[in-house]
Amino acid sequence: MASVSAAQVALIIDDIGYRQTDKAVLSLPSGVTLSVLPHTPIGAELARQAHAKGHEIMMHLPMQALNGKKLGPGGLTNQQDETQIKQEVTSALASIPFVKGVNNHMGSLLTQIEQSMNWVMQALKQHQLYFVDSITTKYSTAGKQADIIGVPMLKRQLFLDNDTKEAALEQQFRLMITKAHQGGHLVAIAHPYPETIKFLTENLPRLEQEGINLVPPSALLPYQLPKKQKLSPEVQL
Repeated sequence: MASVSAAQVALIIDDIGYRQTDKAVLSLPSGVTLSVLPHTPIGAELARQAHAKGHEIMMHLPMQALNGKKLGPGGLTNQQDETQIKQEVTSALASIPFVKGVNNHMGSLLTQIEQSMNWVMQALKQHQLYFVDSITTKYSTAGKQADIIGVPMLKRQLFLDNDTKEAALEQQFRLMITKAHQGGHLVAIAHPYPETIKFLTENLPRLEQEGINLVPPSALLPYQLPKKQKLSPEVQL
């Protein structure tokens, strides 16, 4: 039985909804959280199936990046006004059932814009959702605006699979364990790559052996980072 005093890890799998191979995430333990892209071919179906298995569901909301990469449907840009942003958020949420929280897909440009993020947070507040800042830029203003509007928020502290080679995944997995013990809790993000799913299937049981509980992000909201705490350099991507 999991210890109440154990360290806690919230592991979020992003970018779900386009590929049939994304269905492999349903084989992962229910403690893994799934973040689904809006208006995608199989996003709603996967969200329903995952919710039935006990997974917490998030929406992976596309936001404008500095590199100009295409956003896909539901994307938020710096050209949109307050009404457009709020309508896009509401429409995106309507496309995915059982959403408890939101994190940004890309967003290295938009998350720097205070006014845009203020509007996003107002929309999330209206729907009573939490926000996880994926930290795609160290200049993100999401945390500040979440505090102003009163949206519960967490910050991504580790990317698990920027490199999907097994040695790299193992290195990040060990780092995740170390950081979870050091801080008591940690938010990590991974993706539905076949290499990642295979690695997690084989290695997630190690967390319990390490005295770490796998929990949804909502379980970590009481432990929000102090508002003025600086992110460590390895988090500033």
